[in-house]
Amino acid sequence: MLQTIACIAVPQMAPFEFGVICEVFGIDRSEQGGPTFDFHVVAAEPGPISTKLGFDVVVHEGLEAAETADLVAVPASLIDEPAHPEVLRVIREAVDRGAWVLSVCSGAFTLARAGVLDGRRATTHWMYTDRLAEMFPETEVDPDVLFVQDGKVVTGAGTAAGIDAALHIVRTELGASAANIVARRMVVPPQRDGGQSQFIRTPVVECRSDSLAEVTDWMLEHLDEDLTVDRLARKALMSPRTFARRFRSETGTTPNAWLNRQRLLRAQELLEETDLTLEEIARETGFGAAAVMRHHFVKVLQTTPTQYRRVFGPRQVG
Repeated sequence: MLQTIACIAVPQMAPFEFGVICEVFGIDRSEQGGPTFDFHVVAAEPGPISTKLGFDVVVHEGLEAAETADLVAVPASLIDEPAHPEVLRVIREAVDRGAWVLSVCSGAFTLARAGVLDGRRATTHWMYTDRLAEMFPETEVDPDVLFVQDGKVVTGAGTAAGIDAALHIVRTELGASAANIVARRMVVPPQRDGGQSQFIRTPVVECRSDSLAEVTDWMLEHLDEDLTVDRLARKALMSPRTFARRFRSETGTTPNAWLNRQRLLRAQELLEETDLTLEEIARETGFGAAAVMRHHFVKVLQTTPTQYRRVFGPRQVG
């Protein structure tokens, strides 16, 4: 049963991510029929704990509460900031005794330093996923999701995704009703659609070759057409085989994969900025049909065009 929660305050922590943990688990919501937790903010060295924004948070408790907590939560902090050995010990022992362990955003680096992400799936903010995978190769890093649960270790992606991860634990332990009450008080959806891929702006890959740069520029101007490798090779004055090999060498991907990504980017722009129907957007971006476009959205962005427009589309002024 989820009762005792310990949030470990760490030096140079991010105030928002720290606040997410406090907001989800630290407020008495019994008047609305919601959960109330025995919530503790603890630190390896009680006293003023610095934040990334230049002010301190004064913590009065040591790590004792974390040693028996049902959930140990770690907020974001600077990814190169060393972790206190006692914090790492408490995290490892929490996993060993079967308690929940939660990290928000770059807090995943603290979990990784404790060794509890070895052999597990995990995530962090999309800006840091490559770094997490590089520093901790034993961790399987998923850059696309809002959060990952592997066993009872939950890692949340950037910033607000910590809310999703925390509510997921509440939902798993106490049921959807309890999670809904917490979410309603926070004025957030109890469960968001999609992954963090939908928030990443991927730039157009530049080609080092002038000849291919001309072709890719032309491709961007003709996304609504049937752009086969044979047609693109003729445009580049190459054989299809040579073109495909050169394209992968220059861009790091195949012509078809590159084209689909650019079509997705254009579709995202049209969903954000216009009121064109899904079928019109699908035709204009070269997907041909809304169903095909939806397939690519779900596969790459973990959301649908309709859901994406609902979040990022133009707002109607009444």
